[in-house]
Amino acid sequence: MIEPHAPAPPGAPPSWTGPARLPVRPGTGRFLVLVCVFVCAACGLVYELELVAFASYLIGDSVTQASVVLSVMVFAMGIGSLGAKRLRWHAAAGFGAVESVLALVGGCSAMALYAVFAWTAGWGGMWADGPRCLLVAFSLAIGLLIGAEVPLLMELIQRIRRQDAGGAVADLFAADYVGALVGGLAFPFLLLPFLGQLTGALLTGAVNVVAGGALVLGLFRRDLSRRARWTLLVAGLVVLGVLGSAAALADDFERAARRAVYGGDVRVAVRTGVQEVVLSGGTHGRPLDLFLDGRLRVGGRDQHRYHEALVDPALAGPHARVLILGGGDGLAAREVLRHRGVRRVDVVDLDPGLVGLARRDPGLTAANGRALADRRVHVATADALAWLRTARGPAYDVVIADLPDPGITASTKLYSQEFYGLARRVLAADGRLAVHAGPVGTRPRAYWTVAATLRTAGFAVSPYRVTGRDSGSATGPDRPTGAARPPCDWGFLLAAPGPTPPPLRLGADRPPTLTPAGLAADGQAARRTRITGLPASTLVHPRY
Repeated sequence: MIEPHAPAPPGAPPSWTGPARLPVRPGTGRFLVLVCVFVCAACGLVYELELVAFASYLIGDSVTQASVVLSVMVFAMGIGSLGAKRLRWHAAAGFGAVESVLALVGGCSAMALYAVFAWTAGWGGMWADGPRCLLVAFSLAIGLLIGAEVPLLMELIQRIRRQDAGGAVADLFAADYVGALVGGLAFPFLLLPFLGQLTGALLTGAVNVVAGGALVLGLFRRDLSRRARWTLLVAGLVVLGVLGSAAALADDFERAARRAVYGGDVRVAVRTGVQEVVLSGGTHGRPLDLFLDGRLRVGGRDQHRYHEALVDPALAGPHARVLILGGGDGLAAREVLRHRGVRRVDVVDLDPGLVGLARRDPGLTAANGRALADRRVHVATADALAWLRTARGPAYDVVIADLPDPGITASTKLYSQEFYGLARRVLAADGRLAVHAGPVGTRPRAYWTVAATLRTAGFAVSPYRVTGRDSGSATGPDRPTGAARPPCDWGFLLAAPGPTPPPLRLGADRPPTLTPAGLAADGQAARRTRITGLPASTLVHPRY
């Protein structure tokens, strides 16, 4: 990777003042510079991924947040490279200063974003977009500092031994890209699962400042004045002290931030390897809230309405064998088991950690009635789409798609034509598929897109929704972009293979808890008039 010495082209203007006075041989010095390039590139990519992950987790819409972070950061890197040209004559001191500032800003970025979101996101007014503005500010600052690294490192590597520009750039970029690969893999597979987002970012900052300081104060110390050496040393130690103090307080900070975001009843907060699961309440008479990756999945006051509306219409016909896609919390299985005649329930959920909590946690087991312990329930931990690809049918009378909101980018494949085609393959000829399709009132286009996708896959659909107050979901971070409060309805689709939409009715084997009313087929506001016999209906819970 390191090319031998090659002279500069004739007539090239000098960009250095003579070879650096190094404590090691030039070959060793070049190797150490490239090692520092490798480490700094890995740290820079971790900062970048940290911002994307936190933005997606706290603000939502991962595609938009990733696009904003990456585009702003790449733009800022170009500006930073131009700005660093003025520091080339003091490359060693400039690089040491850049690394100290980058380590402080990048290492503390996750904690600062979390703090602003947790304690100020609900202020509204001029600060309604405060977290987003801070995200852009961090992306801009980190991009500027990362962009300044390359010209300064280029100058340092040329100070060791003059080399043609093409060869030096090749060496530098090779180390940079390999470091970026390592950082990109270390973030999801090492830092995130073992250290968490906050501590992982702080540790990355510490590694960054140590690498930069070691290179400048160890290898290029003779290029620095005595004052510059002491200034960089003190600055590096201060940054390390700040990062170390923040790491020591990270657990307490995260608990306080979680209480600010999720409320004061947080009992469980675990990262399962698939997602972060937070349980709030659920004991001593308090309602249970379940958050998955920051999004409210189960609201204790409303979850009965949601699951009754999802399950009951689908089980109005034959329902001896039921497949639940998602539903690792056991709440949909609870609703299914309330119906007489159910002989087997297969639950397919991606997250074994959530399934374990549904079997052991006192609040969650109380909510799901220990449904997963029923001998008729069989749980498989797998991706729902991958599981359907290997399933053989027809095997089920009912399929329940209890899946994340279709507005979440990661779940779009679970609302695809392929997914519904595979679900149709495992359904009996007279089977029914129930789908949660997101809120009708605030996202009608997404809702009716899911309905159109079902029709394309060979289903006839009956749309309906359940409405009511938004309850405790206002305390969670899962709110639409630009909205201060979450939607107050859930939209569902009951589908059956063939040209005839399935009737919206309730099974006779349990007391009716839902009554039909009208919904305009074009997705506009629901009519309150009670009607029967229409393909588009609304289920409204009478208790609310």
